[in-house]
Amino acid sequence: MRCSDIRWDDGSWTGLSLDVQARPQPGLCVFSAGPRLLMSQQSRPVLLAVVDEHLQGVDFWRTEEHRSCVPPLRADVARALAGSPERWAHRFARYLIDSPASPLHEGRWLLSCESPLLDWRPADTSHAEHWGSMLVDGHPDGYIDWYVHSGSWEVLPLRPMPDAGDSRVKAYRKQAREGTLPPVLLWWVSGLDCHVVLDGHARLAAAIAESIEPPLLQLHRTVPRQDLAARVDEAVDFYESELRRFAELRAVHGPTVPDGAATAGPRLVRLLHDLNTARQPTWAWPLPGGEAQWRRIAREVTAGQDWPRI
Repeated sequence: MRCSDIRWDDGSWTGLSLDVQARPQPGLCVFSAGPRLLMSQQSRPVLLAVVDEHLQGVDFWRTEEHRSCVPPLRADVARALAGSPERWAHRFARYLIDSPASPLHEGRWLLSCESPLLDWRPADTSHAEHWGSMLVDGHPDGYIDWYVHSGSWEVLPLRPMPDAGDSRVKAYRKQAREGTLPPVLLWWVSGLDCHVVLDGHARLAAAIAESIEPPLLQLHRTVPRQDLAARVDEAVDFYESELRRFAELRAVHGPTVPDGAATAGPRLVRLLHDLNTARQPTWAWPLPGGEAQWRRIAREVTAGQDWPRI
C-alpha cells in the first residue's frame, strides 16, 4: 500500500490517500442480490439489509458478529497523538491494511478528518443532542431513513452502543474531558447511504455523554487509479481552454475582463483536490447464490424471528 498526505493550498492537512494493491476482495465485504445487501466479515454475517421498494430507505438486521480491525488503544498512545488527526490517520491506516477483517480492497481510498457530519449541528443544539439524533436506532433490526437530515447522513453502529455507565465508556469520558479522546473510525457505505462505525463505539458514546464533538476519521473510496490520469488531463485541458477563452475576451474588451489564470486557477486546484478526496460508490460483490442464498442466511441469522423483509 502507498500512502500520501493530502493538503490544502495553505498546507493544512485534509487526509491520507491510500493506494491499495494486491487485495482483490476485502475481509469486511458488501454483497448484493438485487435490492438485498449482505455485509459479511470473513464469512460472518454482520448486517442484512433490504432497500425500500420506494427507494426511501433501508430495512436492516444487525448481528453482533462485527469485530474491529483496530486493537485496543492505550491511554499513553492517546495522549501522545492527541490533537493530531494526521498521526492518527497513519496509525489507523496500518491497522486497516494489516487486518484481514478490514473493508480495504484494491483501489484508492481516503482517510480524512473532514466529514459532512461535522457541519450539520444547529447552533442551538448541544453535541449530545446532535450526535444522539444522528445514531440509527434499532437492535437487532431497524430502518435507515434516507430523508432524515436532508440526505440521510446518519451513523449506523455495527454493534449495540454501550451506555454511559459502561467501564470502557467511563475511561473514554475521562479522555474526552482531557482532550485526548482517540478518533472514531467511520466508513461511508453508499448502498446504505450512511456511515457505519468500524471502530470506536465506546468512544462515540463517551463523546455523547460528555456532550463534545467526537473526533472522527472517515474512510471512503476515491477515484480509481486507472481513471486518475485521464481525469487529471481533463481538468488541465479545461484550465487551458479557459485561459485561451479569457485571453480572447481581453483582446476584444480590454483589461475589464478578469485575468484567466486568476479565475480558472482556483477551479483547477479544486478539481485536482477533488480527485484525491471526492467519494466514489462503495463496491458490492454479487452474492453467490443470489437472492435465495440471501434468504437462507437471513433465516439462519434471525433464528426464525419474524423479520418481514425475509
